[in-house]
Amino acid sequence: MTDSPALSHVDDQGQARMVDVSHKASSARTAVAAGRVLVGADALRLIRENEIQKGDVLTVASVAGVLGAKQTSRLLPLCHDVVLQNVEIEFELNDDAGAVEVRAITKTEGPTGVEMEALTAVTIAALTVYDMCKSVTKDIEITDVRLLAKSGGRSGDYRRGAPRNN
Repeated sequence: MTDSPALSHVDDQGQARMVDVSHKASSARTAVAAGRVLVGADALRLIRENEIQKGDVLTVASVAGVLGAKQTSRLLPLCHDVVLQNVEIEFELNDDAGAVEVRAITKTEGPTGVEMEALTAVTIAALTVYDMCKSVTKDIEITDVRLLAKSGGRSGDYRRGAPRNN
């Protein structure tokens, strides 16, 4: 029988724990995440023309995404409280798919990464698009939330789809 690698978020008794990062050196860290909100052609047109009853969908969703990133450690029990130095939320209206494409970029200088903050930003922005458009259609789907890239830290850089060096 081979030894399996130790789980970083489990103590010797099998209990969940936060990883101690106090010994880790600070480094510049970034993460990029993306997701898609399928809203359909009618809602997408209303978003583009800023005619959704609740207001400017993309502006509100952008602010919500930033706030979501800043709250990540309060939402996910084992995440560290990260001082974010930048959060950018970007949207692209995809007519072919009837979708709002959401992208978040997070940055910090610290001992732990910001992948979860980027993923939370995308998710909260997507949920906000859903909330603001639900009066137009109930057939909204949030899909494809994923990490696209990260840089910094001991594990190095990651790019979705790039060959991995193990």
